[in-house]
Amino acid sequence: MERDPTKVTILCAEEMGRPTGDLETPVQQPVQPTLPAIPVVDCGTDFPLVTLTAHLDRAHGLLDLATDRVPLAAMRQLDRVSKAWLEKWDNAHLDEIAAVARILDRPGAYFFSVNYEWGCTCRVSPAPDRASARLIRILDWKTPGLGRHVIAARVSAPAGPYLTLTWPGYTGVLTAMAPGRFSAALNQAPMRKAVGFYYLDWAANRRRVWTMPHPTPAHLLRKVFDEATAFSQAREMLTRHPISTPAIFSLAGLGSEETVVIERTETEARCHDGAQVAANHWQTTGWTGHARGSDSAGRAAMMHRIVPDLDADFSWLKPPILNARTRLAMVSDAASGRLIAQGFETETPATAVLSIGA
Repeated sequence: MERDPTKVTILCAEEMGRPTGDLETPVQQPVQPTLPAIPVVDCGTDFPLVTLTAHLDRAHGLLDLATDRVPLAAMRQLDRVSKAWLEKWDNAHLDEIAAVARILDRPGAYFFSVNYEWGCTCRVSPAPDRASARLIRILDWKTPGLGRHVIAARVSAPAGPYLTLTWPGYTGVLTAMAPGRFSAALNQAPMRKAVGFYYLDWAANRRRVWTMPHPTPAHLLRKVFDEATAFSQAREMLTRHPISTPAIFSLAGLGSEETVVIERTETEARCHDGAQVAANHWQTTGWTGHARGSDSAGRAAMMHRIVPDLDADFSWLKPPILNARTRLAMVSDAASGRLIAQGFETETPATAVLSIGA
């Protein structure tokens, strides 16, 4: 029997949430005097355009690095295909991405808005004193410069303020904290094994995305931060809304019991409650695929041992969690509105530590 692509099958229970809060004034805690601060941009839900106009030089610098070995003709073709997919399914962010493309005036805006090729390691667990829930997030991505050029967008949204660690003009949300509501992060899911050969499976998965009339996981997470007022609503949205590609969401609310990792296919969800770790392989029995990134199992095993402290010190960040593609480290506590974050390049800090609510 064929599954209805507009419905989501869920195996998880509801959780309770708590009210919204405010974002505190950021404090930069430099690790070395020479390290640049992570810029903080105050904006509304139009943050992709606001951050792009505020930091256009960073956006061009990132595109220069990302496309350094990609022929211009190939980049234009990737943009055409990405734009066609967004138009085919009337993506809610199409006009915004088109505006980003006009400002940049070069190929890349459409492709990088839907590109979904990274590795990550996350942990959701109670704080050491068990008074709240915390999220640890490490983002790995092949493209250099993402750690050096990361920015913090402090967004005023209908459901309440949130801070997303992002890049100028990027239209999704990958890592964010909403004080008084929740913290959440998105990991890339394993690649489906269509035939069992990696590159053929990669091609088959790209063709499958073309048939999916759903938002990207990063756009769904943006919607959640814009609209969900509490952990329980965020959890429901992340499990019930169909998405274009499989994903893994890590969600931490306010109370120590409000932690869950949500593994997703386009139309199914499996929830793992309690103190959990997410890397780039499935925990769900019977779900198979090619793990993403380097040593996904090793990263997950190490993350289980990390204590979610909010000290402005990432000295615990070591291999295999720390690797050549590590671009960002973050720890957040939505109950207190506290967050620390730092950009990384070549396994060393690339920015000063950003401290919110310290």
